[in-house]
Amino acid sequence: MGLLTEQSNLLFFLLILLLEGHYKWVQGQHCVWYGECGESVKVEGKKYNCNYTGPPIPLPAEGHELLLELCPGYDYGDQSLCCDVHQLQTLKGSLQLPLQFLSRCPACFFNLMNLFCELTCSPHQSLFMNGTKFTEAGNQTNVVEVQYYIGHTFANAMYNACQDVQAPSSNVKALSLLCGKDADECNATNWIEYMFNMNNGQSPFPILPIFSDEPVSGMTPMNNKTYGCTEGLEDGSGPCSCQDCSQACGPEPVPPPLPPPWTILGIDAMVVIMWITYVAFLLIFSGAVIGAWCYRKRTIESEYGPILDSNNPNSLNSDDAEQVDASWVEVLGERFESALRSVFTVWGSFCVRQPLLVILGSMVVVAACAGGLAYMKVTTDPVELWSSPRSQARQEKHYFDSQFGPFFRAEQLIVTTPLHFNSSIYSPYPAGLDVPFGDPLNKDILHQVLDLQTDIENIEASYGEQKVTLKDICLAPLAPYNDNCTILSVLNYFQNSHTQLDRSIGDGFYVWADYHTHFLYCVSAPASLNDTSPLHDPCLGTFGGPVFPWLVLGGYDANNYNNASALVITFPVNNYHNDTVKLGKALAWEKEFIRFLKNYTNPNLTIAFNSERSIEDEINRESEGDVSTVLISYAIMFVYISLALGHIHSFRRILVDSKISLGIAGILIVLSSVVCSLGIFSYAGVPLTLIVIEVIPFLVLAVGVDNIFIIVQTYQRDERMPQEELHQQIGRILGDVAPACSCPPYLRRWLSSWGPCHPCQRLLGLDIKRQEANRLDIMCCVKLPDGSEERSDGFLFRFFKKIYAPFLLSEWVRPIVVSVFVGMLSFSIAVTNKVQIGLDQKLSMPDDSYVLDYFQNMSEYLHTGPPVYFVVEDGHDYLSLEGQNSVCGGVGCNNDSLVQQVYTASLLSNYTTIGFNPSSWLDDYFDWVKPQSICCRYYNATGAFCNASVVNTSCVHCRPMTPAGKSRPTEKDFMKFLPMFLSDNPNFNCGKGGHAAYGSAVVLKENDTSVGATYFMTYHTILKDSPDFIDAMKMAHLLADNITKTMGHKVFPYSVFYVFYEQYLTIAYDTVFQLCVSLVAILGVTTVLLGFELWSGVLVSITIAMILVNMLGVMWLWSISLNAVSLVNLVMSCGISVEFCSHIMRAFSISVKPTRVGRAEEALAHMGSSVFSGITLTKFGGILILALSKSQIFQVFYFRMYLAIVLLGAAHGLIFLPVLLSYAGPSVNKAKVFAAKKRYAGTERERLLNF
Repeated sequence: MGLLTEQSNLLFFLLILLLEGHYKWVQGQHCVWYGECGESVKVEGKKYNCNYTGPPIPLPAEGHELLLELCPGYDYGDQSLCCDVHQLQTLKGSLQLPLQFLSRCPACFFNLMNLFCELTCSPHQSLFMNGTKFTEAGNQTNVVEVQYYIGHTFANAMYNACQDVQAPSSNVKALSLLCGKDADECNATNWIEYMFNMNNGQSPFPILPIFSDEPVSGMTPMNNKTYGCTEGLEDGSGPCSCQDCSQACGPEPVPPPLPPPWTILGIDAMVVIMWITYVAFLLIFSGAVIGAWCYRKRTIESEYGPILDSNNPNSLNSDDAEQVDASWVEVLGERFESALRSVFTVWGSFCVRQPLLVILGSMVVVAACAGGLAYMKVTTDPVELWSSPRSQARQEKHYFDSQFGPFFRAEQLIVTTPLHFNSSIYSPYPAGLDVPFGDPLNKDILHQVLDLQTDIENIEASYGEQKVTLKDICLAPLAPYNDNCTILSVLNYFQNSHTQLDRSIGDGFYVWADYHTHFLYCVSAPASLNDTSPLHDPCLGTFGGPVFPWLVLGGYDANNYNNASALVITFPVNNYHNDTVKLGKALAWEKEFIRFLKNYTNPNLTIAFNSERSIEDEINRESEGDVSTVLISYAIMFVYISLALGHIHSFRRILVDSKISLGIAGILIVLSSVVCSLGIFSYAGVPLTLIVIEVIPFLVLAVGVDNIFIIVQTYQRDERMPQEELHQQIGRILGDVAPACSCPPYLRRWLSSWGPCHPCQRLLGLDIKRQEANRLDIMCCVKLPDGSEERSDGFLFRFFKKIYAPFLLSEWVRPIVVSVFVGMLSFSIAVTNKVQIGLDQKLSMPDDSYVLDYFQNMSEYLHTGPPVYFVVEDGHDYLSLEGQNSVCGGVGCNNDSLVQQVYTASLLSNYTTIGFNPSSWLDDYFDWVKPQSICCRYYNATGAFCNASVVNTSCVHCRPMTPAGKSRPTEKDFMKFLPMFLSDNPNFNCGKGGHAAYGSAVVLKENDTSVGATYFMTYHTILKDSPDFIDAMKMAHLLADNITKTMGHKVFPYSVFYVFYEQYLTIAYDTVFQLCVSLVAILGVTTVLLGFELWSGVLVSITIAMILVNMLGVMWLWSISLNAVSLVNLVMSCGISVEFCSHIMRAFSISVKPTRVGRAEEALAHMGSSVFSGITLTKFGGILILALSKSQIFQVFYFRMYLAIVLLGAAHGLIFLPVLLSYAGPSVNKAKVFAAKKRYAGTERERLLNF
């Protein structure tokens, strides 16, 4: 019985609970509002909702389709709701902007729609909404303020699903455009508060959100079901893409670790290895030297003693030439050399006997070659200067230019101020943390900068008889609908207007909003058309596009743009490669732009600027400005050569024995070689540069003059044999020295070397006849009285023969020399891999160039690098889902699609140098064409595009509100609406119009029936020096190659600087290859011309290789980077080094001294002075003058490198090579020795040979 009573009580209690719950549920069925009433007082064009507390009302039939579109969750029963059709239409209009940016993530947009549908139409409004303020409007009551109770769980879930959604056209997160602040500062509560705030221009009255998961004040917070961004919806929509949902991406990508430095015991491995190698060499070499010395002492033999076994048939001192057992190689070498000697002897004799014929013939040849100068083309275009037309970067640049048009010309200013303002703190009203503003963002400074910007817009230039203004040449992406020029400037946030900059809203006591407020909003939402402050001003630039803060501000930290210490103003100008008239107008305006800024003065502004033509102009000015330096350098060499060729026997015969006229003639011959060289290359169509025209004569003069010295000085030391005439003597001398003149294996050096060897002897013959007739130099008509003068050797010859050669080749000096030079080699090898690659762009400018200030400011202030385009070549299939999925970044797209891979790379910007998510025309097109959006419409009667701003009942949606219509367009639909998208200008109703952002990004073919090449743009991170640029290009190519593999279609990256830096990707390989080819050529030519003496060629090549390695060591010590200029200099150093080495080697090979030391000493004594005076000193004087050049390229790559080439070449040729030959020189060629004995038998030279 008790049990039954307890059960009855329990049932009664449950019944009471159910009745109470039913009562509350029934009570919750009433509304807070229904329908629209009066006009909003504060938001124009918006209406208040009518106060209504009755039950939900069935929705009229005409609203069913709209309800299904906006709030499909309410499509059940009799559709009794707390809203009418007008409210649904208002809701749709208010949600257009979020729809365009958030619908790319279905879960995010579903949750957002849930929030607004519950607010607008929920039949249970009174459970979580409370009207707090009302006004009377005739017979109706307006709801002017409500409280909206929202669950924390719902709010956080909605925010989490939306926080990563991207806005492809703006390269920012969508919440930056929809939250009233930067996405990084946005959270669940302040986002909802912003959407319900009247200041956003959308909400007609305040909606006060109250967040709680628990009932508050009798209200049950709205906590509807939400979907995470990784979840699909019930209507079949898939999960959000990785790009829009970080949770869908898996683990965050981690850049690969940098390779650890190669060290041994914490020390650079190359340094350790070379130290060990050098120490080991010293021990072995020292032991060998000491051992050899002890051996000679014990056997009482010396390598300095003569060979006494004259009767040995293999002895060189044997009297019987037939006893010599010469090898076939030696015989071949002797016969080849004899043939060369005979040819040059005959030629030299002919030139002296027929001077007029030879001179006239030479002049005819020079004139013929010089005729090519009429076709000479001088290149000043940096692209032509620094890249090959066949290079990959040039071909990709050509493809980009031909498909999308040339990359615009950029005129840029970086503006700072020397002033410091104490009142640069902004205090938001009514509350908020103080915000510091950088000095350039002071309003007075901004007004002055705007004046400057306006002055630049008004610059007029003359082109022919036409006036050219910025509007004639600027980039205007929305033309002809909007012909405003693109000006990337912070002042475009204020529509480039002083009035807009001065606007403020307040009550006389407090300023509610001013330029500070507008600036802070615009830097977080640059594409906004309404700043949501009381100002309600647009942020979008006057040209119709967003102005990203990282492009117009500099010197800020993190994303605190308000701390900017520099303003960046960029005027993009159209580029015209194939239209010389339009290009000429742009160049004329740029010239006036530069002149204006050079003359502009404002004590409050410091301006660094650059124009597209600036670098080319400065290179030209640099070339012209250094003409005087180059001429002085030439003059010094001219004077030296003219004086040094003479051998003065006495003061009385100064003007007789001088060789001024011969020196001048020799210089003219060398310069004729230069003219011939330039003419031949001009005939071949090879363009020249001003630097080449200035430097090549200098090089050829230095290289060619040494041959003149050798010929002249050999004659001065020679004794004319009995019965020998002058032409025979000069022919014999030329036969002896000409093979050494032939060693340089390069065309230009061939011209410079052979030029002097041929005309010089004919002029030398004339000069000798003048000298023998005692006629004065230059004044040939004046003759001195006859007198006998004793011949004597010159000072340098005596110094080398009597002092220098014996000292250098003494027994204990030679090991020291080897040790020092091997030490230099070891050091150079250790630092070779540390030579920096690239070319600092500052070096290409003169010391006084305004561009240097711009480069310095760019490195110091800018935060964003140049744009980079990922180009999809023509042929990709965009009409199929598979083709779309391989490219796009939204729902359903592949995780390894193009956009997704670039996005992932941007997450590792410090490693990949990709700074931002790419702008994707394809994703924005999909959002634009959705039937829920009003962006894509057309006139029903004509089929023409109907812009979203047009109010016309004949405009219908492009696609139906069906599952098929909501899916992506394919095949015919894709191409039907794509041209509309690309012609649509963004406006307040539709911010997704593609004209401004993508008008040039998509090539339409075949009368707009197919898609050709397209690009997806992003930006590199800030790049400050050559390694940064090289690494950025390398990483972009790696990324593009990976995209190409996954897509199965060619994709390449393009940025304006790639064409200049591509060379550095292979510069190390190119350097090794070019130098190896040069050394192989030197080895081959030297071996042949030295009489097929392979070992001689090997020793010369080893010495030159040491010079090259030491050059790399000098480059590291002197901070000379490896680039195209230094590579050319390294290759040139091979040829110049041959001059230092080949003559010494040639003299050594023909010496008949019995020992290597003796032969080395004789070679150094007889040829060393000519090498020193004709090569070293000739170059040295001219090179020193280059240090005075204003050109940094001249100072670094010509003065420093040429000085190193001369010093290292002289050191190795005059110090190391003779010592090397004394140790390891080739054995004497027996066939040559006995041929020489036979040739000079019975003459005075026979005695010298046997001496």
